[in-house]
Amino acid sequence: MQAEKHLTGTLVLSVFTAVLGFFQYGYSLGVINAPQKVIEAHYGRVLGLAPAESPRDAGPQPILTMYWSFSVSVFAVGGMIASFTVGWIGDRLGRVKAMLVVNILSISGNLLMGLAKFGPSHILIITGRAITGLYCGLSSGLVPMYVSEVSPTALRGALGTLHQLAIVTGILISQVLGLDFLLGNNEMWPLLLALSGAAALLQFFLLLLCPESPRYLYIKLGKVEEAKKSLKRLRGNCDPMKEIAEMEKEKQEAASEKKVSIRQLFTFSKYRQAVIVALMVQISQQFSGINAIFYYSTNIFERAGVDQPVYATIGVGVVNTVFTVISVFLVEKAGRRPLFLSGLMGMLASAVAMTVGLALLSQFAWMSYVSMVAIFLFVIFFEVGPGPIPWFIVAELFSQGPRPAAIAIAGFCNWTCNFIIGMCFQYIADLCGPYVFVIFAALLLAFFLFAYLKVPETKGKSFEEISAVFRRKKHSASKGAKAMTELEDLRASEEA
Repeated sequence: MQAEKHLTGTLVLSVFTAVLGFFQYGYSLGVINAPQKVIEAHYGRVLGLAPAESPRDAGPQPILTMYWSFSVSVFAVGGMIASFTVGWIGDRLGRVKAMLVVNILSISGNLLMGLAKFGPSHILIITGRAITGLYCGLSSGLVPMYVSEVSPTALRGALGTLHQLAIVTGILISQVLGLDFLLGNNEMWPLLLALSGAAALLQFFLLLLCPESPRYLYIKLGKVEEAKKSLKRLRGNCDPMKEIAEMEKEKQEAASEKKVSIRQLFTFSKYRQAVIVALMVQISQQFSGINAIFYYSTNIFERAGVDQPVYATIGVGVVNTVFTVISVFLVEKAGRRPLFLSGLMGMLASAVAMTVGLALLSQFAWMSYVSMVAIFLFVIFFEVGPGPIPWFIVAELFSQGPRPAAIAIAGFCNWTCNFIIGMCFQYIADLCGPYVFVIFAALLLAFFLFAYLKVPETKGKSFEEISAVFRRKKHSASKGAKAMTELEDLRASEEA
């Protein structure tokens, strides 16, 4: 009931507007796949590599493959570059103004892709994807920063999962619009690629109505009255003094620890455990095999005798979206840690079932159904924990001082892993065949063990309480190491 009191219209508008950045991220991830053949054919015509009359019959050509691969992967490169400037832009301009300014990148990139038919399409698409990648890299840092700072503690997790919901909604809409009879055809594909620019325009105008982060106003700028006004807009009639007191405490701590650089995050021992956790949750999200599942799903549905496997793949996208919605309600009930652990374990079991199903498919036809069920379960377990939680837990692990630097390196790590998967998965799949999921099963087991030992619960806890958990873990680990050393010394003396 207390949480409901905090859920005001202004808060809903602010969070919805911010996560439109993640909708664009999801749309950009998914949109490039559906019209691949059509765009490759257009590349071929522009480059003089494929006959215009029969583009689908043209054989694969190395230069065409290179241009296409770069068109897909350059998006992640843009994100990798942009992630390092998130903290600087967020602190220099403020959260809202920074999101306003970076939207110019999204609008520009989408405009270039929309005009791809009227010029050298491969150059316009690659440039447009790179610029939208820069936007998404900045947005994927600014949005969690803003949402975590405007959300009341009781709703921080639930509102944080909306990042992932926006991503999967963007992917699903891009899959649907990419169908041949809608926009995924030879006439309409530039509009399909450019359509997320509409979300950028919507976000731009809605941001003009959103209050600045009260934490930014109070802690970074020292504007007490403006912070109170912002809190009253976000919380309604609630007394802002409790949160102001918490911010004052955080401000004093931030002042005492000064500004934290990326290098200091890795060299200062008090941040080390939190940084390792922040990086590992990002790695576990990208290296879990979720992209491999989407890659293999159409092929598996074909083997199972589905007449239109593309619709079955869209069905996976629907399941993806539905269970992300469910996770919004689960994350505050069950907590971050249990959901993350159960998600990883469920994905591990699904990866094993997938491997068995694919390996025995030639001997037992019904194994295709095992693989189909495994696909849906894998996606469900991903959206329960490893999908949404990494996006907001990083902002929860760090206080105001180190938070921008932490979000920057976590974002860079996520984008780098995204790039590695995009560039390498095809080669690994060709090499390993159905046993590619053995690799992901092993990785998931390692991620589960790490999370079980190291990832703390952040539900309903202040940043100071979370820091105390890491201090206790570090203290108990050092005590254990000291006890082990004393035991070894005792044994040595006895042997002597």
